[in-house]
Amino acid sequence: MKKFVLASAATLVATSAFAQDDTVKLGIILGYTGPLESLAPGMESGAKLAIAEVNESGALLGGTTVEAVTGDSTCVDAAAATAAAERLVTGDGVVGIMGADCSGVTGAILSNVAVPNGVVVISPSATSPGLTAAEDNGLFFRTAPSDARQGQIISDILMEKGIETVAVTYTNNDYGKGLADAFQSAYEEAGGTVTISAAHEDGKADYSAEVGALAAAGGDRLVVAGYVDQGGSGIVRAALDSGAFDTFHFPDGMIAQALVDNFGSEIDGSSGDNPGTDSEGAKLYQDMATEEGYDGTSAFSAESYDAAALMMLAMQAAGSTDPAAWKESVMDVANAPGEQILPGELEKALQILQEGGDVDYVGASAVELIEPGESAGNYRVVGFENGEMVVEGYR
Repeated sequence: MKKFVLASAATLVATSAFAQDDTVKLGIILGYTGPLESLAPGMESGAKLAIAEVNESGALLGGTTVEAVTGDSTCVDAAAATAAAERLVTGDGVVGIMGADCSGVTGAILSNVAVPNGVVVISPSATSPGLTAAEDNGLFFRTAPSDARQGQIISDILMEKGIETVAVTYTNNDYGKGLADAFQSAYEEAGGTVTISAAHEDGKADYSAEVGALAAAGGDRLVVAGYVDQGGSGIVRAALDSGAFDTFHFPDGMIAQALVDNFGSEIDGSSGDNPGTDSEGAKLYQDMATEEGYDGTSAFSAESYDAAALMMLAMQAAGSTDPAAWKESVMDVANAPGEQILPGELEKALQILQEGGDVDYVGASAVELIEPGESAGNYRVVGFENGEMVVEGYR
């Protein structure tokens, strides 16, 4: 398989055959610190793999090179995320932002920086249903599905397992509340009972009070709509230590190798889900990631590759790096009609677009964008056995 070098931004520029004037900058804003920091490396690697693939082809807009510039969203600090985006837009001159990761900071970047400056944002992981109705001037897209869909998926998984009563804890932000509400609505409609739905704050040393309230309400399983590197894992540890719950359901913010590292066989019998697919594109992407030395199955890594790829294909389709022009092409390159494009085929896609043809970008996550610019959505269902996370299927 053809190997693409994951160059740093500086290396991409230094080794380019093109002048600085022939370079366009894309921002990558992720939570390099904060409650999802363990997911950021795989997400960054996915975006940079797509960028390296396009740069190696030399086929973007007659030889334009793409430079990646990174910023830290922190996942939870809207002011810090806004400052990082402002630096990338006004200082570095990026024409698009791959990110952010968490919903609250993504919304802040969109309203405070992207919309005022006319910069396209494509998030691989901001899933709050509230973002669907965001005032975005056609600048916001996402390659991970809304939690309105994930709530239904979780309900289906639990009901099929015969789990008809659950307690719910969620991180106290847009993501957590939106997912908890979407799940409760779907679950109760299906005949399930939510005994309690309670927020928790991240960054606490002790979650015994929160777990005490959850335990008093009871339930056959605890749904933890939190973050694996923060309060979500704190809740799980307190629940296990107190004996309040011994099995859990983990939505996407908890699905990471860190979860297995933290708890091993203690969470055997639990379930979980995150955006994912067993498509041909997903398998190709995982092979490409392995070639480059990172885990392509890491949550939202495939969606990050796709977000960056869509940006560059939209530029080619529009014949411009001006986001006011290429924002109009994102939906076109993501959907039929056109030749289907899989990971590793970005050069072919660029050539088709250059010749005036159409592409249907399928990518690593079976991309299909629906109005107003978000993923129709596929999910990977996981279980936990013998201290390991195992794939149970896809929906």
